[in-house]
Amino acid sequence: MTDVARLAGVSHQTVSRVLNGHPNVREQTRLRVRAAIAELGYRPNKAARALVTGRSQLIGVVAQNSTLYGPASLLAAFEEAAAEAGFAVSVGRVNVLDRNSISDAVERHLDQRVAGIVVIAPTASANEAVGEVSAGIPLVTVDGDPERSTPLVTVDQAAGAFAATRHLLDAGHHTVWHVSGPADWFDSAGRIRGWRSALETAGMEVPPVVPADWSASSGYRAGQMLARMPEVTAIFAANDHLALGILRSMSERGRRVPHDVSIVGFDDVPEAAYFIPPLTTIRPDFHAVAKETLELLLAQVGDGEVGASQRTVAPALVKRDSVAPPAE
Repeated sequence: MTDVARLAGVSHQTVSRVLNGHPNVREQTRLRVRAAIAELGYRPNKAARALVTGRSQLIGVVAQNSTLYGPASLLAAFEEAAAEAGFAVSVGRVNVLDRNSISDAVERHLDQRVAGIVVIAPTASANEAVGEVSAGIPLVTVDGDPERSTPLVTVDQAAGAFAATRHLLDAGHHTVWHVSGPADWFDSAGRIRGWRSALETAGMEVPPVVPADWSASSGYRAGQMLARMPEVTAIFAANDHLALGILRSMSERGRRVPHDVSIVGFDDVPEAAYFIPPLTTIRPDFHAVAKETLELLLAQVGDGEVGASQRTVAPALVKRDSVAPPAE
C-alpha cells in the first residue's frame, strides 16, 4: 500500500480510502490511485485486514445439502448479490437441518471471522437451531418461521398460494384441491394458509389437504388418487415437481389438462414452460429475497445491532396453458 501511495503521489490514508470506497476522495485522485494499483499489481491482504478489523469480507451461509429448486436458486442468487457488494460467500452445507448440524456449521463460519451469517432455514428443526445462535452475531434467517422475532426474509408463500387459488376460481371452478409439501416446512404451511384463505374468502368449500413431499413421484401418487375423483376439476400443487407428477397421473387416467382438470404449480422451474401443457405457476423473486437478505445483514454489520426486522417478497403469477374453465 505504501508503494501504491508513493507511485500515485498521495498519502497512505488516501489509498486506504480509495480501497474502501470512501466518498470523500476526488475522482482525479481516485483514478490516479487505481492506475497505480493496476501498474503494481497490488492486491489487498484480506487476511491481514480481517485481523485488524475483526471481520472479513466474507459471509457465511448455512444451507441444506439439497438440489431442491427453491433453496438452490436462493443460494445462487445470494452468492451473486454478495459478490456485487464485494463480499465472498462461504457455504456450510449440512445433510440434516437440526440443532447440532447448524450449530457446528455456524461455529466453523465464526472461526473464519465472517462478517455475518445467513441461515436458509425452511423447516421447524432448523428454526429451533437458529434460536441457539449466540446473541450479538449478525444473522439473518431466510424462509424461516414468520413467528420468530429474529431478522427474517422470506417469499410471501401465502400471497402466492392465494393468487394461484384465486386464478383457478376466477376460471370458474367451484373449489380447488391442494397437494401440499412436507408438513415440517414453513413454505408448505404458508401455501396451505393462502390456499385456504382464498377458498374461504370466496365462500367455497375447502377440501381436505392431500399430503405429499416435494418430489414428482409424490405428486404422481397423489394424482393417481385425484384422477379417480370426477369432482376434482382444479388442483393447486405446492411446487412444480408435484404438478409434473400430477400431470402424468391425469394423462394415464384419460383426464385432459386443462379441459378436464386445471393445475397450477409453484416455483416456476425452468422446465415449467415445457411441460405438456405449459404450466401456470407462481414465480418467487429469488433475487429480491437475496438483495433484502444482504441489505438486512449488512445493516447489522454496520451498526453492530441485531434488530428484529422481517421482510417478505411477493411472488408473481405466471399464466400459461394448464388452466381453463371447467368442462360442462
